[in-house]
Amino acid sequence: MPGAIVKRGDRITLRTLEREDLDVLQRGAGDPEIRHLTGNSRVRTRDDLEEVFEDENVTILLVCLDDPGDPGPVEPETVRRVGVVNVKEWGRRPVVGIWLRPDVQGEGYGKEATALLVEYVFRAYETPTVRAKAFDYNESSRGLLESLGFQQEGCLRMDAFVDGEYRDGILYGLLREEWESSR
Repeated sequence: MPGAIVKRGDRITLRTLEREDLDVLQRGAGDPEIRHLTGNSRVRTRDDLEEVFEDENVTILLVCLDDPGDPGPVEPETVRRVGVVNVKEWGRRPVVGIWLRPDVQGEGYGKEATALLVEYVFRAYETPTVRAKAFDYNESSRGLLESLGFQQEGCLRMDAFVDGEYRDGILYGLLREEWESSR
């Protein structure tokens, strides 16, 4: 059951992930298309996801559509859960990530969800910058990050073994003042 609202946009709402929502994580982590784009070749078990859920250095939020706007918990059937955004604390520079179900990709939800997440991070964390990573072959994610003002900062050569080959991870960064001046 989706939890409390963290941020609300024009078409989507970010809500806290509750233990009962781990099925959304498991379906996403088990979808070969999503795993390929996020660089996770290994299928995660429910126990793996429980560990991620319990990790104090990771904040996971549900990306929801059809939200009635009630700030508190809602009935699962009134909210369409279409993806996940997350923040991993990495020193003073949190790293953001996102995945959406394939049936809603390409409709602008990813950009809205990422923008809401960046806004949340700059309000919740005392950080000069937000980081993100996309794999070299993931043009959609790279384009999304660049459209929000993220700048390429580096390349992690042979960062992950995906579908039988090593792939590079492209690091992106967005400074707080860049974000604030673009709003």
